[in-house]
Amino acid sequence: MPTVSVIIPTYNRASVLKEAIDSVLAHDFHDFEIVVVDDGSTDNTPEILKSYQEICVVRQRQRGVSAARNAGIARAAGHLITFLDSDDLWLPGKLSAQVAFFNTHPDALICQTEEIWIKNGIRVNPKKRHKKYSGMIFERCLELCIVSPSAVMMRRCLFNETGGFDETLPVCEDYDLWLRVACRFPVYLIEAPLVIKRGGHPDQLSRRCCMDRFRIHALKKILESDLLSSRQYSAADAALRKKCAIYAAGCLKRGRVMEANHYLRLSRRFRT
Repeated sequence: MPTVSVIIPTYNRASVLKEAIDSVLAHDFHDFEIVVVDDGSTDNTPEILKSYQEICVVRQRQRGVSAARNAGIARAAGHLITFLDSDDLWLPGKLSAQVAFFNTHPDALICQTEEIWIKNGIRVNPKKRHKKYSGMIFERCLELCIVSPSAVMMRRCLFNETGGFDETLPVCEDYDLWLRVACRFPVYLIEAPLVIKRGGHPDQLSRRCCMDRFRIHALKKILESDLLSSRQYSAADAALRKKCAIYAAGCLKRGRVMEANHYLRLSRRFRT
């Protein structure tokens, strides 16, 4: 059995998929398997995958990134699970650094590394609100997602505790999962930047939808769960009210009165 399972979900990313896979194969740590989940690609992704003998390919009809990641988890054999989005890259040393972290922190369930951000081919600096923290970071996760799928590694048993990715969410599926994780377990940070996160391209999921609408859904879910302490509940409620107010104002500006009223009612539902 491999120590690490690397799960790469992909859909019509033939132009960058090979770079992603090769960035994993270039690592000095070799006790891993690569599971690529082809989520119904219609480009030449299958031909690219056929050129690799050392990877496992799972093909499914298009069901979205959450279903693809969940399918990869189900197929994975390693006791450590890590993800790489097919438009991102890893730098050599990522796997060895995170495996070493788990070897020296036997109680840890999840860690992530820092990232280098590239937007439209140009390196950019993350804003202050994107800063990553280490430890019990639930309250810091509420505004936006500060845990990156391409940067995390986790013990497989974590999914038994928290469940997988919500397949009903077209975006913010990672935000939803990390809320469920961070309210119960510390998320540790390795400060070395070992991931190249590439953005700005037209098919980036976050460019297609209003992110806050799905963050609101995730906050509603976590507030309806029995997972939160009283302090966490108050913080999540405050975040929900803020996001609902902003989203409702946008709906009113565009004449969507019924939708605005729905979110205004939701903002009062969990008031502490």
